[in-house]
Amino acid sequence: MNTDLSVRIKTKVIELGFQKVGITPAVLTPKEKADLESWLGKKHNGTMAWMETRKEERGDIFNYFPGAKSIISVGLNYFTDHDQNDLSSELKFSNYAWGDDYHDVLKSKLYSLLGWLKVEFPDIKGVACVDTSPVMDKVWAQKAGLGWQGKHTNLISRDYGSWLFLGELIVDIELDYDEPFTEDLCGSCTACIDACPTQALGEYEIYGKKCISYLTIEHRGDLPDDQSDLHGWIYGCDICQEVCPWNKKFAQQTHEKSFNPKQEILDWTHEDWQSLDEAGFRKLFKGSAVKRTKFSGLSRNIKINKKEASCQK
Repeated sequence: MNTDLSVRIKTKVIELGFQKVGITPAVLTPKEKADLESWLGKKHNGTMAWMETRKEERGDIFNYFPGAKSIISVGLNYFTDHDQNDLSSELKFSNYAWGDDYHDVLKSKLYSLLGWLKVEFPDIKGVACVDTSPVMDKVWAQKAGLGWQGKHTNLISRDYGSWLFLGELIVDIELDYDEPFTEDLCGSCTACIDACPTQALGEYEIYGKKCISYLTIEHRGDLPDDQSDLHGWIYGCDICQEVCPWNKKFAQQTHEKSFNPKQEILDWTHEDWQSLDEAGFRKLFKGSAVKRTKFSGLSRNIKINKKEASCQK
């Protein structure tokens, strides 16, 4: 084990702008793999076929990176100290996508970390991962000591709540390892489960097909008749995080300026969103995670919420 290098890696990670870091050995994860297969078997992934396609890599780190020995798990705080009440429109927009695409921000920092390592160890092999990679980032974050998976299935930390983007640098060298986070600090609280308007949460399990984030982002085409109420959300959903006591008490404003909200998201009225066309969508959301839903998806969500508002009058 290389204790000195592990300390230097952690120092570098913080210098790069991350708030959380831990290191854990690459090991087989049979329980988590079985849990994943059970979840997929219940079709909770909905139309997210990519989760099924790459389940063997997701369930076994060595299928993804055969030479893996250590996983450096990182967390980047994205809470901007804004909430839905700061939006001029009654339409709601998940705050993780208010600024630049977090995939690009995290990967850039992780590539910098790998480049820094390669200066000293030119032969080192590593792969930078964000949530587009077939890696169970919450599993590895917990094993690396960053926090625990809450009842809403997001990773919760003691010092930032669950407002963390997670990433990993998987490397083929042994390092000094942190203790896993073994406590469950949710206790008897069920605030997230009780607040979910579509009943998409069980304890420590999410029913993807019912989740507003899934419906507004991943689901293509018309929504199912029994899941067509988006409760005002046009992209994503923050409800389970907004009600979490850990977030209410420990959320800290991010220092990452690229996550600050675009002015349009704060200022646009319902009418502005309704008049958005495809050219406007491409311009507004260039370099944004919102590209994932495509103009067709966002337009559908806006129209559904317009219909909901009309029905409530």
